[in-house]
Amino acid sequence: MSTGRLLHELRDVLDDAGLHGSFLVRDLSTGEEIGIDPDAGFPIASLVKLPLAIAVLTLIADGRLDGATMIEVKPGQLTAPGTTGLSRFRHPARIAVDDLLYLSIAVSDNSAADALFGLVPPADVDRILRAAGIAGITVRHRMRELTSTPARQFDPRDVHLAHSLAIGARTTGGGHPVPQLDVSHANSGSARAFTDLLQALWVPGRLPASVADPARSLLSENLIRNRLAPDFASDASKWSSKTGSLLNLRHEAGVVEHDDGTAYAVTALTESRVPAAVQPAAEAVMARVARALHDQLRAS
Repeated sequence: MSTGRLLHELRDVLDDAGLHGSFLVRDLSTGEEIGIDPDAGFPIASLVKLPLAIAVLTLIADGRLDGATMIEVKPGQLTAPGTTGLSRFRHPARIAVDDLLYLSIAVSDNSAADALFGLVPPADVDRILRAAGIAGITVRHRMRELTSTPARQFDPRDVHLAHSLAIGARTTGGGHPVPQLDVSHANSGSARAFTDLLQALWVPGRLPASVADPARSLLSENLIRNRLAPDFASDASKWSSKTGSLLNLRHEAGVVEHDDGTAYAVTALTESRVPAAVQPAAEAVMARVARALHDQLRAS
């Protein structure tokens, strides 16, 4: 099938599933790529934890932070439904910076991420990214601000009302009355920007090995495997990634490494028009579209 016809069909698949999406797949050996609206800006939700991890690892590599430093994390810092890790703890905990990195990436722990933001504020994360030549991602706030959405005001049985608000209020320019969904106020980025970031981690040159190697290891330990992983992980391939979710946003950015030595960066940023918190069908469609783009590029 021609690339043009495939892209047309995949756009229809996304539309039929109630999704608007930005996708990009890139061959990390050749730089060849294929995508759907890869430069569209999105609020990035928990994908921000990847730039945060790179900033923390940069300071550790430079000797400005020690990964063994113990940080006290108080309970009850983030109590939004669905939170994981330290957010569910009922007692104070002392945890090393290295272990906070693991929790932030592997289980998308918001409290662990905010403990790291306490060491490297959003403005510093933003500055470190730009100093490394990584553009297109803007880091503006911590996870505490991310979770203070209208969903917290509704009974769990009525959470669909928060999703209806999220769906119906976006402007064509990416504005939104919910700040966490407004690209000019939220942490934001594009599929291309995150693909560039993944390339910087997998292809030597832009980031030192002392930063890239541990970042890749953290991504390989991601325990959230229900989105793109089912279509990319196998006995013959390794999938390393970070997910991001907020209201009607579902994202994932990762790299699939095949046994034949090829590697592809895959980024999928999506927004749903379906007012429901749990949407396994939407996640299956995300994976189907991303895999189809990957297979088209690999076959070319």
